[in-house]
Amino acid sequence: MTTTTATDPAVLEALLDRVRAGREFGANVHSTLDVLQVLYDRVLRITPASVDDPDRDRFLLSKGHAVAGYYALLAAKGFIPVTWLDGQGGPESRLGDHPDRTLVPGVEIGSGSLGHGLGLGVGTALGLRAQGRTDPRVYVLLGDAELDEGSNHEAIAYAGATELGNLTAIVLDNRSASHGWPGGAASRFTVNGWTAATVDGRDHTALHLALTGHDHHRPHVVVAVVTDGE
Repeated sequence: MTTTTATDPAVLEALLDRVRAGREFGANVHSTLDVLQVLYDRVLRITPASVDDPDRDRFLLSKGHAVAGYYALLAAKGFIPVTWLDGQGGPESRLGDHPDRTLVPGVEIGSGSLGHGLGLGVGTALGLRAQGRTDPRVYVLLGDAELDEGSNHEAIAYAGATELGNLTAIVLDNRSASHGWPGGAASRFTVNGWTAATVDGRDHTALHLALTGHDHHRPHVVVAVVTDGE
């Protein structure tokens, strides 16, 4: 079910321009684009035809305020019509300023309040394990500032203690967290038994290797460092 056709960056940027509609997007949006491309081009086992397949991979966007790039990617991959991008956020649009799983095909959770996505990912991974579904994997994309929220630390500790080997967290580290951690963001996970990789968040090869580098026995985190202002 993995999508194998690479997303043309120029096409993705043109679709993002349709979402933008004259607005300016900051680093919170642009920092997600490379990770999203690698996930949907080379990692996730999901297509527009398999959004309801119980054995699909799940992608959860925790940093819901960065949804513009996600909508552009979903349109590029055929999950939603390109025309939906026009008027995004308007009163008649299905595409809100935060994603809604009841309105947008391919979206797994409604997100907005920071700090909720990883806990939902832990619950999803637990549910799949309880059903005996060993193939699907759960990926959660969050920002480094979300780690200021205590709910994430509970999720990190619980996933490590229960050895949720079907869970991957992706932390987009653009140095926006209030405090940071000795040894970097990955250390907050490894102390609780996670495996970890820290890579350049613009390097697609490094991202792919990191995202597929889990051992299936422990939860895995990929810290994607993006410090170029975009």
